[in-house]
Amino acid sequence: MVEVVPRAICVGEAMIMLAADTGAPLEDVETFRRSVGGAECNVAGGLAALGIPTGWVSRIGADGFGRHVLRDLQSRGVDVGGVEDDPVRPTGLYVKHSIAGRTRMHYYRSGSAAAAMDPAFLDRPAVHNRLVGAELVHTTGITAAISTTAAEMLDRLAVLRDSLGFTLSVDLNWRPALWRDTDPAPLWRLLRAADVVLIGADEAMLFADTSDPAELRRLLGPRSTLVVKSDAHAALALEPSGRSTEVPALRVDVVEPVGAGDAFAAGFLAGTLQGLPMEQRLRLGHLSAAAVLAVPDDHAAPPGSVVRDALLHCSDEEWVRTEVGAAGISSPALVGGGV
Repeated sequence: MVEVVPRAICVGEAMIMLAADTGAPLEDVETFRRSVGGAECNVAGGLAALGIPTGWVSRIGADGFGRHVLRDLQSRGVDVGGVEDDPVRPTGLYVKHSIAGRTRMHYYRSGSAAAAMDPAFLDRPAVHNRLVGAELVHTTGITAAISTTAAEMLDRLAVLRDSLGFTLSVDLNWRPALWRDTDPAPLWRLLRAADVVLIGADEAMLFADTSDPAELRRLLGPRSTLVVKSDAHAALALEPSGRSTEVPALRVDVVEPVGAGDAFAAGFLAGTLQGLPMEQRLRLGHLSAAAVLAVPDDHAAPPGSVVRDALLHCSDEEWVRTEVGAAGISSPALVGGGV
């Protein structure tokens, strides 16, 4: 069998997600539903689902949770040959709990195997060889925050980008609790070094005290294609040339918002690797995000290729009249009006 070299590599942690099956107080919950979470592995799975050969590199505990992570990602078509087992540190996990209409996350990642990533991790042959062959490498601000050594690893990743020639993509994923009493300077360095920066308008206000794309461009420098996502309203891409493209979000019957940002990143980056025009890259991001918003999990299969193609090429009027819900997609761009 011919081994497929990943075009995209995602670098960052994965965690086991335990979702409470009831809305009872956490101390009264007796059963949980297990799945795999983590921003970078969500993006890896999303890219693979869109036909992009993708690898995920990280460290996991040599435990049952770690083995489940590998099995899950492999089942979704993600290459995990660059993952390192840690015989001492555990795989991280988090609990997702909804009560009174509000969802909260409880994280148990301190001292995890992923947090022990360091610059030398990138020199491991299994990792380095994948970086050499990659066209795009994606990471997030979460990985920069989980430990000092992980932040140093991302500094090294930016240096390798210059020598190896891959496109470096970074999703801000600002998590204030992870940066409490910690200088976010490493994250600023990472964002300024990136070729693609994805950032939500709400988190930009918390992180940079502005959501204005022009001001964010000034703060982050001229290098990147900057994508600013305004929740359910629109996504705007500002290219280094100064060209600006904005695409409204789809109307979605939202079940759960967690994971939608990662799905948007996967869609946008898949469109980038496929050489799509900027408007279609943004549309593919919205389509991928909408699929996740309509389900209770952190990831979901994107619309099929026929539906994607129709919606990527439809008129602006047909696009804004498209609706997504648990029952499927309704759009005048689709034969019969929906699927």
